[in-house]
Amino acid sequence: MAATADAVLAELRERVSAAHRTRQALRLRGSGTKDFYGESLAGEVLELHAHQGIVDYEPSELVITARCGTPLSEIEAALAAHGQFLAFEPPAFGADPSIGGVIAAGLSGPRRVYAGAARDFVLGTRLLTGDGEVLRFGGQVMKNVAGFDVSRLLCGSLGILGIITEISLKVLPRPRAEETLRLELPAAAAVESFNRWSALGVPISGGAWWQGSAWVRLSGALPAVRSARERIGAARAGQPFGSPYAAETTCGAPSQPFPRTLHAGFCPCQGQTARSGAGVV
Repeated sequence: MAATADAVLAELRERVSAAHRTRQALRLRGSGTKDFYGESLAGEVLELHAHQGIVDYEPSELVITARCGTPLSEIEAALAAHGQFLAFEPPAFGADPSIGGVIAAGLSGPRRVYAGAARDFVLGTRLLTGDGEVLRFGGQVMKNVAGFDVSRLLCGSLGILGIITEISLKVLPRPRAEETLRLELPAAAAVESFNRWSALGVPISGGAWWQGSAWVRLSGALPAVRSARERIGAARAGQPFGSPYAAETTCGAPSQPFPRTLHAGFCPCQGQTARSGAGVV
């Protein structure tokens, strides 16, 4: 596998060097899931999906290193097997993006407000520059940067500074419990509620408003999630904040993938809800 990866990287270097000599523009492409994002598409296509594979993953260190063409689904499956995940929740847009494209685009999901953006989880990178040179920035530990952090600069650069051939990312343990609530609220009231609950320490990990409903995801220890659900339900029912109240939840079970289902344009349980307690939240 290492020999194959080295051969693919050598081929990429040759292509980039040739393009540099002839002043030929290159269009970097991993899985093509973000062709809609950024400037208009131009240049000769340079496919990067062949340079893939998880290079190193040590669950106890909370760090994973992978090549740019590695599918996001492969990384998420490896992390899920150890109860971990990418806390910035990269959006997949209904497909399976490469991890290089994820970092090059720098997009994050609803947990960004509470856990941080994609750039906050980048520990190190390897970069193939426009003249064919391979550079390394950062590393595989939390505190490894003295001076300007180039690795984070590459996040969201859309390939302008070069090809991100390898990325080391910080990962986090998945919350022990997670639940999504749907609230019938106008958009302005939803935003005000999200801000108020966050200030009160409610363990919110995601919020969205879609087609007349606000969606709130709660994450953390099971007792904390249950308590927050009841407190939010009490506030919506006009009772003092903190009174017991069982809120309506999606499917009455831990939430489905919150950001991707809402982005796809449908409710996680296809409009079906399970009530527990009186009233509709």
